[in-house]
Amino acid sequence: MQIEVVFDLVCPWCFLGTRRLRRTLRARPDIAADIAWRPFLLNPDIAPGGVPRQDYVIRKFGGEDRARRLHATIAELGRGEGLGFQFDRIRRIPPSLDAHRLVRLAERHGVAADAVDALFQAYFCEGQDIGDVSVLVAIAAGLGMDPGATRRLLSGNAEAEAVHADNLRAHRLGINGVPCFVVQGRHAIAGAQEPEVIERLLDVAVVEG
Repeated sequence: MQIEVVFDLVCPWCFLGTRRLRRTLRARPDIAADIAWRPFLLNPDIAPGGVPRQDYVIRKFGGEDRARRLHATIAELGRGEGLGFQFDRIRRIPPSLDAHRLVRLAERHGVAADAVDALFQAYFCEGQDIGDVSVLVAIAAGLGMDPGATRRLLSGNAEAEAVHADNLRAHRLGINGVPCFVVQGRHAIAGAQEPEVIERLLDVAVVEG
């Protein structure tokens, strides 16, 4: 069963949603899932070096208080999935293009899912700057990828065009929020849904073949 996960690596709901998907699939060993990670750029116009978190929070949420309430809610939900969100550690909001490029490079080594999880952990739990190539190279090395080769690839434009193409495709399909899970190319559901909701979607796909 093909499951396309449309997501962004700077989206906390995507971290939560992908963990819930994994939990759902662990509970359904009868479903052999082939997961394709599809990039979605929530902040396509963000500066290459990112923006200070405080500036971003004011622009997106109108102020720190509203952001803090939302983050507290996400953190509480995250604890239920074993996630330790640490929003206060995040100092800058980075562009996510290079992190998505790393996921595509990791796919060549068969570790795309591990790369996604490692990037989410680094950003949301440790406050690392996943827009920094050195941080990305260290994450790749932790997955067994060659650091030198990874740095060379990320220093160029490898996979950038493919990331932009996938982002454009998502918008053309009418996806305007993430995470979004597309099963068998026909059934889609958006949001960090509870495992029971995801399982119902999978069951519909199984019945329809």
